[in-house]
Amino acid sequence: MKRFEDYHFKGQQQNEQIIKVVRRHWFNILQQFLLFFAMIFILIFAIMIAPSFLGDFALSSFSNLFIFAESTIAMFIWLFMFFVWIDYFFDVWIITDKRIVNIEQKGLFSRSVGELEFSKIQDVSTEVKGVIPTVLNYGEVHIQTAGATERFVFHKVPDPYHLKGIIMSLQKRNYSK
Repeated sequence: MKRFEDYHFKGQQQNEQIIKVVRRHWFNILQQFLLFFAMIFILIFAIMIAPSFLGDFALSSFSNLFIFAESTIAMFIWLFMFFVWIDYFFDVWIITDKRIVNIEQKGLFSRSVGELEFSKIQDVSTEVKGVIPTVLNYGEVHIQTAGATERFVFHKVPDPYHLKGIIMSLQKRNYSK
């Protein structure tokens, strides 16, 4: 597993090797960005078309108010796009040879970290619902445990069946020790 040899995370144990780092599927962020792209298109359309419909209003002192409103809307669109990107990029599941670490970003200044040892895994299941998730091969991976956290869920991850196979093989290898 040379791919993650130079990759380290806070709380990594000594001699713990990273097997796989998983983020949500790219289609998830594209879905969220489509709304923003539509709003940007409407904003650009309003900037180009509004002066021809507003006539004298565009030339009056109210045009500064119109430009201010458009700029404010554009700023909020970019700000929310940034929040969506941060949430996508910093939500990560790290599968090591000893455990699974779930790092979930909740806003800009809040993050939760959970971990699950393979010895506590009772069941691993996958769920792929819908045409697009089936075609693009992404879905949910549910891990049932005996501990305080009853369920560990990987949301909208690519290739959930392969991920389930990796987790089950690591669980069997650690359980047999």
